[in-house]
Parts: sequence; structure tokens; C-alpha cells
Amino acid sequence: MSPIWDLANPQLRDLAVYEPGKPIEETARELGIDPGQIIKLASNENPLGPSPKAIEALRAGVGTAQLYPDGGAFYLREALAARLKLARENIILGNGSNEIIEFLGHAFLRAGDNVITSQHAFIAYKLIAKLFGAETIETPSPDYQYHLEAIVDAITAKTRLIFIANPNNPTGTLVGQKAIDDFMSKLPDGVVAVFDEAYFEFLDHPPDTLRYVREGRNVVVLRTFSKIHGLASLRVGYGMAPRPLIDVLQKTRQPFNVSGLGQTAALAALADTAHQTESKRVVDEGRVYFEKELKDLKVNFVPGTGNFVMVEVGDGAAIFKQLLTLRIIVRPLKGYQLAAWIRISIGTMEQNRQCIAALKKVLPAVRSI
Repeated sequence: MSPIWDLANPQLRDLAVYEPGKPIEETARELGIDPGQIIKLASNENPLGPSPKAIEALRAGVGTAQLYPDGGAFYLREALAARLKLARENIILGNGSNEIIEFLGHAFLRAGDNVITSQHAFIAYKLIAKLFGAETIETPSPDYQYHLEAIVDAITAKTRLIFIANPNNPTGTLVGQKAIDDFMSKLPDGVVAVFDEAYFEFLDHPPDTLRYVREGRNVVVLRTFSKIHGLASLRVGYGMAPRPLIDVLQKTRQPFNVSGLGQTAALAALADTAHQTESKRVVDEGRVYFEKELKDLKVNFVPGTGNFVMVEVGDGAAIFKQLLTLRIIVRPLKGYQLAAWIRISIGTMEQNRQCIAALKKVLPAVRSI
């Protein structure tokens, strides 16, 4: 009998597995402590939790959990369309926005094609490209920014998708409106541009990419309920694009891909603007605190615009392990070609203070090695 890998699609053999932030429960088991004693600042989650209105809606919805969800998510798509001044037909839902990235692969990628993104971009783009046998072209980012002019220069006859995370994870940097407009003026008709805006709601002055959806360009804009809305466990993301592009993506979507409870909670969370405002205030306050403390520590960091900060610590893996012993989980970034860096999610002010106190303890020891 042939080894199973000889039967599997060849691109799977060397496909890296996405490594999420270390779970609280796993860390608690390893340390032999209660999960409540651990601070997780690794996955850019909302430290305030979900909207109280979303929690109430979830409790009310559990009683109908035996029913299949609305496969078309009519009410949630209608609410999003009203909020965004689009038509319902311009919106597709995913089991997290990552699933919509996979839809794009199913729809547009064949073996030998390529996708383009920036060095240090969200790693899911590269993994999805590999899954479909496509090559990933990463343009240089010596300053941790996207350089859209370099992306335009990298386009070939085999380019199908361009991924622009804005703000980018894990660097936190933002591409402004002028650079986006210049880029879109040069985008060939046969290429789809994907603007991944998972952290859109944390921005003070967000660029407008939906204008290109309304103009009918080959553009997909991705957003999520996992970040500011605090519903990461329920996996609800959404994509916006011109109707013909959405029609193509809908062909790749499995029925009932977003749970009924997820739709119910997302609909309630979307309406709770007070919770969104408070979540942004907590992040803004925490970002200012981290930046001040890191400057005082003379630690290099990238000024960011999301709910996290990328910090240069010399040996990210070592600092990660040292912080674990102090019951704090952060994200090492070796997989992003950033072995000297960690990413710290912004938590409550008490969590932020404990993280800085822990950094003050572990940084001198690692720096002395």
C-alpha cells in the first residue's frame, strides 16, 4: 500500500500549519494553575469581552439550537448593508474572515498562479496560496510598511490576487488613502485586490476602500466580528465586493457556514455602538500607555493603529517563554521572519501594567545572553 502522503495533494506535504496564539487552557495545564490566573495578550482579542447585548441574544438563541441557521444570513447581511450603504448582494459571510480568504483561493487560484502581498503580512495569505498550488510574492518591507508601488511593480501575467492587510497584522502599520488611490489607479483589470480590514474599527481616520466596491472594481474588503465586537469564538467575518464578484464567491461557500448563534450575536453586537466606542477607548488608552512605557524602557517598537503593538526584544521566543512563567501569554513572531520581535495585544489597563512589569523582569536577563 502506498504511503498516504503519496496519495495526498503534493502541495500539502510542505504546507505549514497556522499556529494561533497559545491558549489559556493549555498554559494553565502546563503550569498547573487556574486559567483565571493567566493573562492572554497574544491573539488581539477584546479584553472587555462581547457586547452585553450579544450575550443576551446568545442566551435567548440557545433554545433554537436544534434548527439549521439561515444559510443566506438575511438579517445580518441586511443590517451590514444598511450600516455600510451597500446592497445585501454586495456582502458574503464567512466562518471568520479567514474563510473568505479561502473562498478567494477556490475561486481564483490554480497551480502556477501567484498572489502578491508584503513581507511580514498576515501569514494566512501565504498558507492559502500554497494550499491551491500558487506562489506567493512578498515585496520588501524594511520599515514594516506596505509599499504599494512595489506591489504594482511585482504584478505578472500569473498574478490573480493581491492581499493588503490594513492595518497589517502583526506590524500594526496602516496604508493611507492617497497610496491606496494611486495603487488602484494602476491595478490591472485581471487582478483582484483584497483589502483585509480586520482592525478597521480601531482607526481614527480609516481609508475608504468601499468606494471601489461601489464603483464595481475587482476589489474585496474583509472585516470581522472577532476583534472590536469580541466574538472571536463564534467565527463571523464578512466580505464586501461588487455583485458579480460576490456571486462567484457564493459558489465556493458551503451551506450553513456561519452558525445561527453566530449570526444572532453578530446582529446584536453590530447595534451596540456604545460597546464598540468603549472598546476603542480602552485600546487607545492602552496603546498610549504601552508606547510611553516602552520608550522609557528604551525598547524599540512599531507605532501601530490596531489593538496590539509589535515590540523588538532581541529574542522573541525566549521572551515568550519567560513571560509564560509569569503567567502572561504574548505572541512570538518567528513565523513572520521577525524572530527578534513579539506582538502584544492591548488588554485592560491592569493587564497592560502587569505585562510591562513582567517585561521589566525578563528583558534584562534575555538581553544579557
